[in-house]
Amino acid sequence: SPNAPVPAKISAHFHPSKDCPNQLNNVSRTRSGVGRRPNLFATGNLVRRHCPPMMRTSPAPLCAGAGLSLEDVGRVNGFIECLILETPHMFSFFKKKSPQEPAKAEPQQAPTQTRQSWLQRLGKGLQRTGQSISSVFTGTRIDDALYEELETALLMADTGVAATEYLLKDLKQRVKEASTTEPAAVKALLAQSITQLLTPLQKTLTVGEHVPTVIMVAGVNGAGKTTSIGKLTRHLSESGASVLLAAADTFRAAAKEHLGVWATRNSVDIVSQAGGDPAAVSFDAVSAGKARGKDVVLVDTAGRLPTQLHLMEELKKIKRVVQKADATAPHEVLLVIDGNTGQNALAQVKAFDEALGLTGMVVTKLDGTAKGGVLAAIALWGQSRVATGGSVVPVYFIGVGEAVEDLETFNAQEFAQALLQ
Repeated sequence: SPNAPVPAKISAHFHPSKDCPNQLNNVSRTRSGVGRRPNLFATGNLVRRHCPPMMRTSPAPLCAGAGLSLEDVGRVNGFIECLILETPHMFSFFKKKSPQEPAKAEPQQAPTQTRQSWLQRLGKGLQRTGQSISSVFTGTRIDDALYEELETALLMADTGVAATEYLLKDLKQRVKEASTTEPAAVKALLAQSITQLLTPLQKTLTVGEHVPTVIMVAGVNGAGKTTSIGKLTRHLSESGASVLLAAADTFRAAAKEHLGVWATRNSVDIVSQAGGDPAAVSFDAVSAGKARGKDVVLVDTAGRLPTQLHLMEELKKIKRVVQKADATAPHEVLLVIDGNTGQNALAQVKAFDEALGLTGMVVTKLDGTAKGGVLAAIALWGQSRVATGGSVVPVYFIGVGEAVEDLETFNAQEFAQALLQ
């Protein structure tokens, strides 16, 4: 019964300071009523009251005996249960808040948008050449004066004499076949002619046929070899290929550290030696690539001027030593060309091809004062190379800046449009 008397010795069996050590001090317990008969005020009236949230632990329930009846034990256990149920809610503000969901990453730009952004930078880099050529087609007549002005503009764009004559001859034939009378239409026909000439240079760099695919990178001083290797590493890594870098440029100051920075950015391994022989570094890198199961080994070499024959012989030595580590290597020999060098770039291609047997090119720095027309001269030289039983040396990539995303694959039509915009 709720009105049953409370045993006199209940405090001897349920003492708050012993059974509930985590409660507040005695003064607080007295004011809050802890230790008294549950649900009762001092007057003894049975009134439902709020259970004080003082308990931090879960004491074990009492059992009957030692002067306690079953009803008394039930009331005390009910009081304990009330505290256990109420305490978590009262002290919930002390709990550590659950971490908020991380903000969703913004979706990356679509490949089409990225390509369009890169084309805008390419067009901006070739803007001076485009304005020079486009100004030729502002007249109202198609006559010899127009072709003479166009010839001058093409020569100023580093196209070269042979390539300029080829393009003018092909353009006149296209104008005759199309019966064009508007100068503005001639510009579109010129873009088609340039695209047709550059199309053989358009080729995709493929890896995976050989494991590892050894790519040897050469070029003159300051062409941007190391930076291009860093960008190419990112391009290959995003394609799912594992890359190993070889710091075989042991002549230039801080060349090893420069390549090491790109290795860190791209999270790839690098093989280097302090003042070691370039050929030995290349040999160790190819051997390490085979042992580690890498997909690609990129060999960075020191800058060489084609006129320095003894340094060109050093490049030949690197190639021979690499072949000792892998008889089929190097599988690609890339030449990095500075787009600002003009017709000298064609001389570099011929010299390095004679020494190493080029398989591809990377054209850099088209974002500055580069004119871009030298690619037409290289493409025309490639046609003569094919006529003698050789093959065209393709342009795998072109660069328009120092950022990683500024290196993109070469597309003949896009380049022709940027050249004439």
